[in-house]
Amino acid sequence: MAVTWADVVAYAVTLPEVAESTSYGTPCLKVAGKLMARLRTEDDGGLAIKCSASDKMALAGGDDPAYYTTPHYDGYNYVLVRLDQADSGELFELVTDAWHIAAPATLRKKHAP
Repeated sequence: MAVTWADVVAYAVTLPEVAESTSYGTPCLKVAGKLMARLRTEDDGGLAIKCSASDKMALAGGDDPAYYTTPHYDGYNYVLVRLDQADSGELFELVTDAWHIAAPATLRKKHAP
């Protein structure tokens, strides 16, 4: 079953201090005001989600067609996701990782396991 933006939002807002917002006129998710993911409205669509450089290389360079990048994102630690092709479990893990990357240190420490 395809993942939708609504699914991503429903999962993300369960994480501490995550809220739906806008960025560049498009829907996005922020943690404590810091961007962690943005729904792209460009021709190729997709979700831009903050990730580590190693995750970006592995995902965008791998065999899964759900993950890709464009020259615009060269040098940025964001991977692009085709929501209609993404595995929900893997995507929600990426959302959690994006929270850890974008959240301020004080917030991460406050919610550390």
